[in-house]
Amino acid sequence: MQRSTKIVATLGPASSERDVLKRVLGAGVDVVRMNFSHGSAADHLARAEMVRELARELGTTVGIMCDLQGPKIRIGKFEGSRIQLANGDRFILDAECTLGNQERVGLDYKELPSDVRSDDVLLLDDGRIVLDVVQVRGAEIVTTVRHGGELSNNKGINRQGGGLTAPALTGKDMEDIRTAAVMKADFLAVSFPKSGADMYMARELMRAAGGKSLLIAKVERAEAIHALTDILDASDGIMVARGDLAVEVGDAAVPALQKKMIRLAREKNKLTITATQMMESMINSPVPTRAEVSDVANAVLDGTDAVMLSAETAAGKYPVQTVEAMARVCLEAEKSTDLALDREFLNRVFTRVDQSIAMGALFTAFHLKVKCIAALTQSGSTALWMSRVNCGVPIYALTPEISTRYRLSLFRDVYPLMIQHFTSDRDALLREAEDSLKAHGVVTDGDLIVLTIGEPLGKSGGTNTMKIVRVGEHRMA
Repeated sequence: MQRSTKIVATLGPASSERDVLKRVLGAGVDVVRMNFSHGSAADHLARAEMVRELARELGTTVGIMCDLQGPKIRIGKFEGSRIQLANGDRFILDAECTLGNQERVGLDYKELPSDVRSDDVLLLDDGRIVLDVVQVRGAEIVTTVRHGGELSNNKGINRQGGGLTAPALTGKDMEDIRTAAVMKADFLAVSFPKSGADMYMARELMRAAGGKSLLIAKVERAEAIHALTDILDASDGIMVARGDLAVEVGDAAVPALQKKMIRLAREKNKLTITATQMMESMINSPVPTRAEVSDVANAVLDGTDAVMLSAETAAGKYPVQTVEAMARVCLEAEKSTDLALDREFLNRVFTRVDQSIAMGALFTAFHLKVKCIAALTQSGSTALWMSRVNCGVPIYALTPEISTRYRLSLFRDVYPLMIQHFTSDRDALLREAEDSLKAHGVVTDGDLIVLTIGEPLGKSGGTNTMKIVRVGEHRMA
């Protein structure tokens, strides 16, 4: 049984050695994530080249996603690297402090005093430290510790309820976008967007640099929830980034928001990645907890395109075992996925010919119980539309475009295959499609498939024909 849900794995020290990386990719990774918060441009470019070499050796399709750092809303450093805060302590966040101590600490984000006011609540280190703002005086934010604990260098800061004004794209991000374009990254993840305008700016910068990456908006600010439709319209997909989001909106709100975001994204024909602490315990353990298994399975049942691993594969002790465990959970959860195709169709309106053909292919494949759907596509759009509705039939996207092949690596239920070219000879093209499916063990002579294609041949975005084909007969059934 093939896995429908895709796996994104973050690369780092634990997965950068060639033999380990090959095993990680072989365990079932569909997309690798380059975290631009760490490492140099040269490191990322070399790692991307290694990923492509190893994918070719393994005969798999592995996409590359570059994840921008975004604004650094963090505290500075301490004299002794860390302090211990007790409940009730007075503690100052000081934009002019260079090295912190027990009473105060500096800020990487110098504008923070302008963003907060008395009675605000600041959450540090993913909410582990809670500070009540008592007073703002110049460059100083005077606080009282509500929930204390150990606080170390460079921990992140959130304001409860959101509202920090830091721009989504920093100077470093703009330079990193150019690196992603040179890398020919398939996906670009934008951190902390607050509106569609942030995503439009990232797209313009990517296009100006010569890149064609699909843009993924990381939904991790409270403001992004209110602007979700605007952000989705400006993006190719979203990442449900549950870490910072939980700190700003409260952890109890996140599960329902996750379901809402995935549902809305699928309705708008956008991609979804569910991320953060999915198998966190496997950083140090060879097996996941039962709660983590349920978390991954729940995301699969929500309809996410992909589930993502972060520190588990970047810095953990068991990167290969973690990918294998996630793959097992996805496969098992997919067996319980509800097929409600007829109900899905009742709520959809088709305004384009190519989209209507895609939906018609799904409906036909579901009711005829064919072996697969074969979508001959140049841009990948037809395969994307098909993948938004679960019909229980695998979708094979056959394309002559290398860039399209790697973009398809993130689409749920879609398996990309390369063909040589879109010839003007339709019969020759259909034979090539059948040969490719047979060569990969998908079909044998006599199997029934649904095939979509655009005529005249070779025109991107022109899918206008659906054929029901019995493999080996080269004629309509």
